[in-house]
Amino acid sequence: MASISKTEDGYRAQVYVKGVRENKRFRTKREAEIWAAGRETALRKSGQDEIRRGHTLRQALEKYAKEVSPSKRGGDWEQIRIKAFLRDTHLKVDAKIELVTTDRLSVWRDARLLEVSAGTVLREINLISAVLEAARREWKWISDNPMRDMRKPSEPAHRSVVISWRQTKAILRAFEYNPRAKAKTKSQGAALAFLVAQRTGMRAGELCGLEWDRVHEDYCVLPVTKTVPRDVPLTKKARKLIEKASDLSKTKVFNLGAASLDTLFRKAKGKAGIEGVTFHDSRHTAATWLAPRMDVLDLCKMFGWSNPKQAMTYYNPSASQIAARIKTTQNPKP
Repeated sequence: MASISKTEDGYRAQVYVKGVRENKRFRTKREAEIWAAGRETALRKSGQDEIRRGHTLRQALEKYAKEVSPSKRGGDWEQIRIKAFLRDTHLKVDAKIELVTTDRLSVWRDARLLEVSAGTVLREINLISAVLEAARREWKWISDNPMRDMRKPSEPAHRSVVISWRQTKAILRAFEYNPRAKAKTKSQGAALAFLVAQRTGMRAGELCGLEWDRVHEDYCVLPVTKTVPRDVPLTKKARKLIEKASDLSKTKVFNLGAASLDTLFRKAKGKAGIEGVTFHDSRHTAATWLAPRMDVLDLCKMFGWSNPKQAMTYYNPSASQIAARIKTTQNPKP
């Protein structure tokens, strides 16, 4: 919308359309209003001409994967997902991007919900919305982001899976892990990462990025995390487990990428016949094991939580475990 302001020698008109800002001074207010109306019309027409150049959703996805994703921490995941989008027949990526409507995206959403979880669909929606927003704000390919008006699936309930020791042993056997020897293979390195995760609460990406020069006697340093950099305390057992990885690499402790760790873990749990467990559940397991032994603020510091309420998401004891602790802490009879 145009803005007309009084100056010492007349009037200044200013217009702002589709990221383009222009201004000009005039002797009279009427002249300023006429110029502003004309420039707004011209800039809008210019924007429509840009849209009519015929960019497709495929081009937007490819441009985003090439120019934007590499600068982001989750860029590898984005590029993998974008490659999948390009093969998705429900998304119709070869359509002109200005013809990608909310209704069309809703059809894609509903089809994906029949194939994967709501949590996965939400992550994909956020990525496509980011691509469309870049096309709107930066590349000026569209005037509106149709994803804004699309109803999103409900947030899934937080997982509350704690991996039992029986499940852990079965997965370790599938990894061919030897507790009395150093790790020699990638599978054995993945087994060590799994055990360290259960004792420290470190995420898969944090474990894969851990370097030897950041491992100290009783703590390790994580300069890059999902939230904020943090130091993670190490028990003697956790430190000994990390030392078993010393033959895998001289730089990265576990010598694994996040995608490789995920693949190896999926294969191991499949071989072990374990269902309903993810690698990230080791973080829930660590929180549940450590919470009774630590002050809640120390637990938050260790896990990188800024809000103590987050501890309740990851601390998942059973009712029987709570009952057992009540029995041991009951006050004596008066």
